[in-house]
Amino acid sequence: MAPIDHSASRPRYMRRRRLNFVMMSLSLAAAAFGLLWLLAILSTLVFKGVGGLSLDVFTQSTPPPGSQGGLLNAIVGSAIMTAIGVAVGTPIGILAGTYMAEYGRHNRLTTTVRFINDILLSAPSIVIGLFVYEVVVIQMGNFSALAGALALAILVVPVVVRTTEDMLNLVPNQLREAASALGLPRAVVIQRIAYRAARAGMITGVLLAIARVSGETAPLLFTALNNQFWSSDLNAPMASLPVVIFQFALSPYTDWQQLAWTGALLITLAVLTLSIAARILAAGSRK
Repeated sequence: MAPIDHSASRPRYMRRRRLNFVMMSLSLAAAAFGLLWLLAILSTLVFKGVGGLSLDVFTQSTPPPGSQGGLLNAIVGSAIMTAIGVAVGTPIGILAGTYMAEYGRHNRLTTTVRFINDILLSAPSIVIGLFVYEVVVIQMGNFSALAGALALAILVVPVVVRTTEDMLNLVPNQLREAASALGLPRAVVIQRIAYRAARAGMITGVLLAIARVSGETAPLLFTALNNQFWSSDLNAPMASLPVVIFQFALSPYTDWQQLAWTGALLITLAVLTLSIAARILAAGSRK
């Protein structure tokens, strides 16, 4: 046989290598550009937020201008509304995701619900706030923590639905078939087999939902409004950390601006902790 001549393919090979180098360089430059701004934001947040950290931040309520105070009422208010929102939205999301993955995987209803869920996932949170304002706040005649918790619950549902459906779809059907062969009812198979196999991923979805709603400001502006004083009345306006940050950051008072930076740092650390925990659980579920 005649030897194969590789001289004709060498220019093409070199051209592909040059193109690969250019594209790789552009990709790395884009990643570095994004990381640069992220580091700039985080460094500014830490630099300006750490200076306001003290025991008063966690033991005193938001102060009037020129007085000493903290963010206790805002932290507790955010925790209360987030806890209620997650407690209401999580079961609904899990049940809807379970139906879509276990009972109606190929139904037209599932396709419709998935489409609506995707819309809710990408919908601006201010739209949810306006909806709850129209449906709840106006009908009740006052702003309230319950309305704020309802808005957060609506934001929790689509995240949990998507995560639950995806995690249950990853459970091998052989596990379900083996359990069904033993005579277990379908509900028991889902509860004891599918849920256990997808538990880490489902918990990850809940953590991601908490991380999303914990920093939402727009829905709470239209529902819970704000309260400069301590309040545990769910039928009255309640302070929240994102709204306090928004209002204090826009104020002309230096002490309020410092509290806004400190509050932003606290929210960032909380979201970062939840995101890291979610990624650890997700990595464990993949293994």
